[in-house]
Amino acid sequence: MLRHIGQKRTNAHNIRLACVLSLTAGFVNGAGFLSFMVFTTNVTGHVATFAEKLAAGDLHTAFVIGMWMLLFLAGAFASSIIINMIGPNQRFAYVIPIIVEIIILLIVANNIDWWLPVPVQSLRFKAGSLLFAMGLQNAMVSMISGSVVRTTHLTGMFTDLGIELAGKLYDIKGTKSTALSNRILLRLIIIVSFFFGCIISALLYKTLKLRVFYIPAILLLGGMLFDIFRIKTVRYYRKIKSKYGTTLSSGHAE
Repeated sequence: MLRHIGQKRTNAHNIRLACVLSLTAGFVNGAGFLSFMVFTTNVTGHVATFAEKLAAGDLHTAFVIGMWMLLFLAGAFASSIIINMIGPNQRFAYVIPIIVEIIILLIVANNIDWWLPVPVQSLRFKAGSLLFAMGLQNAMVSMISGSVVRTTHLTGMFTDLGIELAGKLYDIKGTKSTALSNRILLRLIIIVSFFFGCIISALLYKTLKLRVFYIPAILLLGGMLFDIFRIKTVRYYRKIKSKYGTTLSSGHAE
């Protein structure tokens, strides 16, 4: 799901990646908005708000929104630097960005006020930390999947889905049928997972409040551990198969 890059990557890997991380992003987006009244998975809406506050002369709010946008950029930058330093072909290059994201989600879930004594500033910083985490995730997913999967916003997904559905309609001879169907399925999974994450987080927020952020942290941890232990299990299985397969072959030969 996470470690396969380039030609080794299949549509099944992308679907598993999209399902887990789009669900995570949906949870963060829904819970982030209910907690801080801020969209925490993308910067599109913040650009318009930044321009409006700047035009209205509200420089303080414009500065805060500008910092949120920069934090998303910083998250994407940091994730890319980490993966490039380790090397995209290293099996566990994604582990550090995911661990950082999990730590941020746990800090928010525990309502830790960092070093800021002023409640309003603390809330704004928490919202900014979530934008940083989503920047980390978006860059990581994009690099792993070769820009095929984007999990933190849906504008591009709806655009691509519309284009591909039209392509499917006009693909009369079926020459692009399989590849096109795979792409459509992937877009639908991303959209549905994101929606599902938003809806469930909104329902659970009534009782859990900020503790709802434990759920995306658990999803990320589960996905990472599944990938790690799956690799180890496959290696162990191949080792046993190779060892006993050779023994059995020798026995038959005799």
